[in-house]
Amino acid sequence: MCRPSATLAVWSSAWLNGAAASDDVLDALAAWGEAHDVVAADAPAAEAFELPLAFHRAATPVQLLMALRAQSAKMAQLVLPVPGDVRGLGGGGPFAEAALRCGDAVVLTELGFGLVPEPIAEGLMRWTVYSLATPVPLEYQPLPDAEHGLTDAIRASAGALQTLDVASDRPGVRAELSAHLRSRPQVEWPAGTPARALRVLQRAEEISAILAIAGSDDPGGALSASAASRRAEALRPLSDAVRTARTASVNEAVRVFAEQADRQP
Repeated sequence: MCRPSATLAVWSSAWLNGAAASDDVLDALAAWGEAHDVVAADAPAAEAFELPLAFHRAATPVQLLMALRAQSAKMAQLVLPVPGDVRGLGGGGPFAEAALRCGDAVVLTELGFGLVPEPIAEGLMRWTVYSLATPVPLEYQPLPDAEHGLTDAIRASAGALQTLDVASDRPGVRAELSAHLRSRPQVEWPAGTPARALRVLQRAEEISAILAIAGSDDPGGALSASAASRRAEALRPLSDAVRTARTASVNEAVRVFAEQADRQP
């Protein structure tokens, strides 16, 4: 699972729609920290979710789940914002600032709230609930389009790096890649998660690991600052495609769980 917010989005949506137990959600979150707590960033969030305000005592993830059900939430969607792309954040404000700082968040568009995860101590992840300044529906990203975009970006980036002649031959890169993937939190997906979503996300995770290794080897064979800059520019579309593929995969799973519940008699 790519980010803590992805874990919460998929598993909470599965639970809200009867496809998982609450203990399953808590077990999945444990991959990101031994303990999790929840606070509200503002008074409307505190009132709606019956949560303590930040810098006071914290609530538990169980209380958050109960609040989501009490609010009749159906789905929680993933956003992976970066500077220049803040889609889904509902305009500016504290939520947008926190989501950009952390790089991932959960959006409850139907309720007008968002959650941001942030490790605050060893083994402790804090989820902060924010009111959205201007709730807007997330732009739907068709999974096939995201998959094709990832393939196209791989080809384009490989061709650009070959043209620039700045891609380095790095000994033991396959073993390093395998070790990098194994070091990431291993989170199971709920039963009923679409197979294509899993496949696209797995491919995005593999490419993300390659990008991380390439970043640690910066400038990676480039002979000058300008060549290093061109190398980074060549890899940027691939990084964007990975982010799109991750978001599309997770939110497709969320959509499927919500639709399955709607079809139940």
